[in-house]
Amino acid sequence: MSFSPKLKAVVFDLDGTLLDTAPEFIEVVHQLRDEHDLPRLPEPLIRANVSNGARALVQLSLGLALDHPEFETKRQRLLTIYSGLLGSATLIYPGIEALLTELHAQGIRWGISTNKPAAYAEPLLESINLQPACGSLVCPDHVSQPKPHPEPLFLNCEQLGCASEEVIYIGDHRRDIDAGRAAGMVTIAAAYGYIEQDDDPADWGADILAEDSRDLSAALKTLLH
Repeated sequence: MSFSPKLKAVVFDLDGTLLDTAPEFIEVVHQLRDEHDLPRLPEPLIRANVSNGARALVQLSLGLALDHPEFETKRQRLLTIYSGLLGSATLIYPGIEALLTELHAQGIRWGISTNKPAAYAEPLLESINLQPACGSLVCPDHVSQPKPHPEPLFLNCEQLGCASEEVIYIGDHRRDIDAGRAAGMVTIAAAYGYIEQDDDPADWGADILAEDSRDLSAALKTLLH
């Protein structure tokens, strides 16, 4: 079964949707806590917070408030540790490479919309070397308002040469689904991603849930037929 002719592009969130970067962030948090003689945190707790970014991981690691005088220093330390690990343990979610090949074979382009700064997203993608390569990478550096604002997704559409109603956006956080809906895109919630314990992807308002990354191809075909 082929994809719908209405589908021109698929845009993915990065961490927790396209790539499993949690193993690196788990090690980052371990190292940061080791430096402060703190016991290591459970890995599922760290994994669930990866999508919330560096500030959230500093708060999780060290219990510092955002206005703590040492917060920015510790955030920079976390990012320095991460830079040294970037790409070393990242995994491509099962089924993603086959999906990208399938999309390419049917002339459907793909892109990435992430809140990960370009300084980390670009070398990570270079290290992983997904093929066929993405046609659009939009990071917070490239827009005035990051997700959940739809501006990043509109830029993806411009770079991919399609209208938002011809795009499906896939993400593992409520902000992804909010952004996709605001942009007028069909949305898929990646329920296999980094979901916090008190959150439920079924409540995000996505058009469909994907419980496993290997379900994405079937989900895409179901949505637009």
